Amino acid sequence: MNRLTLPLIAAAGLMLSACASLAPYGPQMGPGGQGYAEQRIESNRFRVTYNGVGASGPVMDMALLRAAELTAAQGYDWFEVTQRWTDGRPDSAGGMRPSIGVGYGSGRSSGRYGSYSSSGVGVGVGLNFSGPSPTSTTLEVVMGNGPRPDRPNAYDARGVQDSLRR
Repeated sequence: MNRLTLPLIAAAGLMLSACASLAPYGPQMGPGGQGYAEQRIESNRFRVTYNGVGASGPVMDMALLRAAELTAAQGYDWFEVTQRWTDGRPDSAGGMRPSIGVGYGSGRSSGRYGSYSSSGVGVGVGLNFSGPSPTSTTLEVVMGNGPRPDRPNAYDARGVQDSLRR
């Protein structure tokens, strides 16, 4: 392996992982695509899903932003997350991850000219160039008017929009 091979492999992996990133915020444009979708359950209750790629934090933020927009559009002041689901690998952000393996072996052999024993130690280094994997967050929200309830999963719709649109 010549001197340029490893840097070229690393650069190709980084470019490949950069191709799969979180798309601009917007509605889901087809099955399996990135973006938000919602379903009305009752007059003031919705299920909001945001499909993206990469780390779950930004995908969760986009789901909260859509819930806030939907709450305001329906004429409500606040929403409360009653159920929450997140799908994706813990390392869904992807990237280059090195791995190292160490092994030891020994053996005994006999042949035409006598017997002998041998042992050895091996070290291997590998690189995983996986890109970001699909991640989705689904929120079930109930909406209301007036003062926001003093509960940890209740959000002010306009406050969420102001915070997450920056």
